[in-house]
Amino acid sequence: MDEEEPLASWAARREQRLRPVGQLRAVRLADGRPGGAHVAPGEPRLIVRWDGYQWLPETVAEDYAAAQRILHGVEGDGLRRPGYRAPRPTKPPGRHRKPRGV
Repeated sequence: MDEEEPLASWAARREQRLRPVGQLRAVRLADGRPGGAHVAPGEPRLIVRWDGYQWLPETVAEDYAAAQRILHGVEGDGLRRPGYRAPRPTKPPGRHRKPRGV
């Protein structure tokens, strides 16, 4: 219990717990009451960025969907068009059933 932890190991452990610098968050602008992010999807959102000490205003999104596109880095409207094809699996499916007639 009385063992001293080296400062370097304590600082490394503390650094892992801290919020990463540059993290984005969306905050509702309308009434200021706390609530889920999905509440009032038509209201504008303030996008704030963590600088290591405080949340600083970054930009304003017109609604919940626009805020999610900013937070997750989605380009355009985020919809997949009919021409989109999912990537093919790299490994063909294997034989996983018992052979017949054996």
